[in-house]
Amino acid sequence: MFSFHYIRNQIIHLLLVLIGVSIITFALSHVIPGDPARMMVGDKASAETLARARVELGLDRPLTEQYYKYVTGLAHGDMGISIRSQQPVSSELKKFFPATLELTLSAMFLAVIFGIILGVVAAVHRNKWPDHLCRIVSLIGVSTPLFWSGVVALIIFYKWIPIFPASGRLDTFMTPPPQVTGMYILDGLFAGQMDVVISAIHHLILPAVCLAYVQLAIIARQVRSSMIDVLEEDYIRTARSCGIPTRRILYHYALKNALLPTVTIAGLTLADLLSGAIITETIFAWPGMGKYVVEAITFLDFPAIMGFTMIVSCVYVFINFIVDMLYRFLDPQIREVDK
Repeated sequence: MFSFHYIRNQIIHLLLVLIGVSIITFALSHVIPGDPARMMVGDKASAETLARARVELGLDRPLTEQYYKYVTGLAHGDMGISIRSQQPVSSELKKFFPATLELTLSAMFLAVIFGIILGVVAAVHRNKWPDHLCRIVSLIGVSTPLFWSGVVALIIFYKWIPIFPASGRLDTFMTPPPQVTGMYILDGLFAGQMDVVISAIHHLILPAVCLAYVQLAIIARQVRSSMIDVLEEDYIRTARSCGIPTRRILYHYALKNALLPTVTIAGLTLADLLSGAIITETIFAWPGMGKYVVEAITFLDFPAIMGFTMIVSCVYVFINFIVDMLYRFLDPQIREVDK
């Protein structure tokens, strides 16, 4: 099913993409206006102090040497030292990553489940009021900026109707559960602390829904389009003429084939949500990588910015690889073409 030649080529392509991303990231960090050394020592530092800081950061060396040191560090899991906190970037990202992952996975779950449901309902009731309603919901989701929907959600569900908290991952009087995964819902379940689980879900709902809305709309439109095409196929008409129940036709035959084009979108949804978490975490003060990188950008903390960019790029590349494998596994036609 997966030949050695095919997997080898895919891995080579992934490595080339990551190398290209590292070059672009490194180049952009050196053309952005601002001096990291000046940000570290302050505006009132002397020229000698500034020069010493540039030496410590390696900014006095040739660009080729700086890039070689950067790539060599990445290969060993070393993303450099944060200019702002003077701590290893990899350690800080490891600390903030579980919060972002919990938010992203929750948003992905909502986007995929409700996106598929909306798409199927719209296709089955084509050109009727459920279809029009689903299309309106999808259109609003696609055209609404994430920062705007987040602010509106806070105004409605925190200020006007105070049913959800505005920030944080737990109530202020609660202690986080013993860390296993870093995700409070799972760690609370492992520790048997249901009050922590309920509080974590309560804090997660609003940012997860806002983050998921855009991807939900995209998935719903894709599923609707695919379902309409599949429902017009000859084998669906044949199944109906044979008296097969409508529910079985929809979910066993039509949906199974309609979801194939959706696999790519659903797979890349996780990577899109990971990058979109920057805005969501900033609005809801969610202590994850997004909020961390915004603070790093404000301080011109280039190692932290580059580390975050590489993490997101690796996630994109890895998910794209998994989607290619999954699509090849689900669609026999692709396997036949590749032979």
